Amino acid sequence: MRGLFVELYLDEDVDVLVAEMVRAYGFVATTTREAGHLGASDADQLAHAASAGKVFVTHNRVDVERLAVDYFSSGREHSGIVFAVRRSPQEIVRRLLLLLNQTTADEMRNQLRYL
Repeated sequence: MRGLFVELYLDEDVDVLVAEMVRAYGFVATTTREAGHLGASDADQLAHAASAGKVFVTHNRVDVERLAVDYFSSGREHSGIVFAVRRSPQEIVRRLLLLLNQTTADEMRNQLRYL
C-alpha cells in the first residue's frame, strides 16, 4: 500500500494559488516552482511526480495524455494524473477537494481523472 492521502504535484501552468488553497484544507500540494522544476518538459514533470508518489495536476491534456499512453504501453507506473480544465483557482480547488476527500492514493495510482 502506497498511502491513504493523495498528494498533489502541480504543473507550472496551474495557478500557485491552487496549491495554497489545497494546503489550507490540510492536504499536501507542491508546485513546480517549489520543486525547482520550472521549464522542465512534460515528460520530466510527470516522471518527477511519479518518483515522488504525487498525483500530477495539469491543464495540458493533449500532451500529457500521450505521455500517459506511453506509460501504460511501456509498463511504467505513475501516481495518477488530473486534467483540470482552465477555471478559476477557487473552482479548481473545489473540484480537487471532491477528489481528495473521496479517493485514496492507492486508488489514484495509474488513473486519469478529468475535472
